Amino acid sequence: MMSILPIFKSDCMSIERNLKCILLDDEIPSLRFLKMLCEQIPGLEVVKTFNDPASLLKEYRKLTFDFCILDIEMPEFNGFDIANELKNYPIVFSTAYKQYASDAFDINAVDYMRKPLSLQRLQQAIMKVEQLISKRSETISFAQFNTNKGKTVLYFEQINYVQIAEVDSRDKTVYLADGSFILLKNISFDKLMEILPEQDFIRINKKEIIAAKIVKFFSADEITSTLLDEQNLPLVFNLGESYKKMFFEKFS
Repeated sequence: MMSILPIFKSDCMSIERNLKCILLDDEIPSLRFLKMLCEQIPGLEVVKTFNDPASLLKEYRKLTFDFCILDIEMPEFNGFDIANELKNYPIVFSTAYKQYASDAFDINAVDYMRKPLSLQRLQQAIMKVEQLISKRSETISFAQFNTNKGKTVLYFEQINYVQIAEVDSRDKTVYLADGSFILLKNISFDKLMEILPEQDFIRINKKEIIAAKIVKFFSADEITSTLLDEQNLPLVFNLGESYKKMFFEKFS
């Protein structure tokens, strides 16, 4: 049976930005111990724990999180299979085996922790994740898209919200801060959410993505924005039932 020593928060580091993670380990005691360690780090939130890789693959798109801590040797899927699926998220591996270290760094894992874990070792990994996320948010500020007029470079800070195009649902209309709009050709909302900075954008229903910066007020079913419509009234967005959990987690 795993023995757990008491850990006091006064001994723990505090990260500069709030981070959310999901955890995967098929061994329940190891998963509980990892969750307990994570909860000792101020500013770090465990969104959900999984002891089954298939459940994670089924549910992760519905969750709002910044990075993942994954076991490697598991039935059906191993940690590398999951990491390839979650390639847009920083990955930290946690395993009892040392022979996978080179493979882990070949897929650009942020860190590779050997079990049994300690709080100090976990802190080191979280600091690396924080540094990577901070660097990404500073350096990635635009992307190239195909539009109805050719290719364009679109800066994320220009975007207020995105809607399904009226003529063809495969296209998306991007409304910009200067009052203009751009039609993106043949791109899904899932792909857009992979490209847009997760901390700055959120999908609110089947037809719209909005920038967090435009949210002024919100209720259980509606979001009132800082934008004005043609009648000079606040622009209001519907909050879809299946998107409420992610939205409220983001703004909690």
